[in-house]
Amino acid sequence: MKKLQFASIILVVCMLFSFAVFAEGTITTTGGYTIDRGALPYLTEDESAPIVYYISDISAESLVSAYTALGVELNGRIGVKMSTGESTRSNYLRPALIGDLVQRLNATIVECNTAYGGNRASTAKHRQQARDNGLLDIAELDILDEEGSMELPVEGGQVLSVDYVGTHFANYDSYLVLSHFKGHAMAGFGGAIKNISIGFGSSMGKVWIHSGGTRTSGGIFGEQDPFLEAMADAAKGVNEYMGDNILYISVLNRLSVDCDCDGSPAEPDMHDIGILASTDPLAIDQAAIDLVYAMPDSQSLITRIESRNGLHTLEAGEQIGLGSRFYRLNVIGE
Repeated sequence: MKKLQFASIILVVCMLFSFAVFAEGTITTTGGYTIDRGALPYLTEDESAPIVYYISDISAESLVSAYTALGVELNGRIGVKMSTGESTRSNYLRPALIGDLVQRLNATIVECNTAYGGNRASTAKHRQQARDNGLLDIAELDILDEEGSMELPVEGGQVLSVDYVGTHFANYDSYLVLSHFKGHAMAGFGGAIKNISIGFGSSMGKVWIHSGGTRTSGGIFGEQDPFLEAMADAAKGVNEYMGDNILYISVLNRLSVDCDCDGSPAEPDMHDIGILASTDPLAIDQAAIDLVYAMPDSQSLITRIESRNGLHTLEAGEQIGLGSRFYRLNVIGE
C-alpha cells in the first residue's frame, strides 16, 4: 500500500513538473511581444487535443508553410473561402499575401453576397469590388449564392437543424478556409467559425443565422445569443458536411475592432500576432482568442468581443461538438 502511495506521489510530482516546464515556454509574436504559454488558458499537452500550428512571420511564404504544416493536401476542385472586403480600405487579406498559396492550390476564391446592402449585395457589384481589391488578379471568383441557396443538415444544433449556403457550395471537393481574424460589430469577433457560418451563408442564409433560425428575410437583426448559437450550429453543418476536406488558416494581422465587411474600419491599435493553422475550427478560434487576450495592447479588441458576448460562440461550439476548445500549439520553426 505504501509503495502504491509513493508511486502516486511521484506521478503527481512529475505531472506538476511537466506542467511547470510547459507553462514556462514562450511565444514571440510578429510584433515582437513575448507571450508565456501559461497565459493561454486552453493550451494543453493532452495528445488527444487537436494541433494548432503557429508561425509569427506574416508573409506569403509563411502562409504556404502554415498550409504545408497541416500535412493534408486538399484535392479536386478547391475553393478558398475568404472575405473579399467591403472596400479598398477594408482590412481583407491582400493579394500579395495570399496569392502564392491560392495559386499553389490552383484554387478559386469563393464568397457569398451580403444581406445588408453595400458594395457586395449583388453578384455584379460584388465581383467589381473584388476586382477593385485586386483579388481577380490572382484567381477566379465564384459567388456561391449567385444561383440561390441549398440546404445543409445540422445535427445536434442548439437553434438550427438546417443551414442555407449558396448552391455553388456543392461544386467544390475541398475548401481552405482563409480567415482574417479581427473584431466584429455584431459577433464580437470574426474568425474561422464566422467564416464558415455567416461567410458560407447565402443572403437568405445570413438572415437565417442572424435571426437565430426564425426567418429568412426581413433584415439581419435578432436576439444576440441565439445569433451566436446559430453561427456555431451553421459552422458545424459545414464542417461535418466537408469532413476531412476542409482546412483552416487564420491570419492575425490588422486586428481592428471592425470586420472586413466594414468599408471604413477603425484603425487597429494593437500589434500583429501571426498565422494559425488547424483542422479544427473551434480550436483555431480559441487559440486566436487566447493569444489576443494575452497581448498587452489588446484592450480595445477585448472590449469589443465582450460587449457582444462573443465568447459565447465558442461555448456554443463546444456544447454541440463543433470541435475542441483545448488545443496543442506547435510553433513552426522551433
